[in-house]
Amino acid sequence: MVVTQDRPLAQVFRQVGAGSFPPVVEVFERGKTIFFPGDPAERVYFLLKGAVKLSRVYEAGEEITVALLRENSVFGVLSLLTGNRSDRFYHAVAFTPVELLSAPIEQVEQALKENPDLSMLMLRGLSSRILQTEMMIETLAHRDMGSRLVSFLLILCRDFGLPSPDGITVDLKLSHQAIAEAIGSTRVTVTRLLGDLRDKNMISIHKKKITVHNPVILSQQFT
Repeated sequence: MVVTQDRPLAQVFRQVGAGSFPPVVEVFERGKTIFFPGDPAERVYFLLKGAVKLSRVYEAGEEITVALLRENSVFGVLSLLTGNRSDRFYHAVAFTPVELLSAPIEQVEQALKENPDLSMLMLRGLSSRILQTEMMIETLAHRDMGSRLVSFLLILCRDFGLPSPDGITVDLKLSHQAIAEAIGSTRVTVTRLLGDLRDKNMISIHKKKITVHNPVILSQQFT
């Protein structure tokens, strides 16, 4: 398998295994678990469609969101980074309906050894993941749920936003419950806070897609 920098990572990932054991396509409905903490780390995943939430589960039962992965993200690679076979560290859940490619970790490891360019492509993706994790930690550090919600909306604009006539539209259909789970709140609170932002003409919502009219003004007023 020859890897060049101008080839999409999805195309490269599809060729892991050189045709002998090609990656398989997996589909998950919203809210379905892809893997639990403690599961054997046997496969690496590439996100084709949708969004995946990674969270850390603590002994007290508290679950903290650490990243919201977008299309073209690779995850489930911790064992590749440490060089040791280990169990899953995070809880991976379909934040929206998702479509994934998955491949055995041994095949991905071999492909990385044979193709330095593939390693660089994956490193770039992981760098973006680290940045988003830092932003999520900052978001959850806010005690005030209003500030927490606004920070999360700004992350969504950055990673899932598309320019529209009214501002930046988050290209995800999000229920209030899904947002509440991501920021550690309740559906009732999120509904009220989104209503407040809509009344102030900061956002609009159409068919579960949120448009932030001006992210700069939103960040200056609420952070």
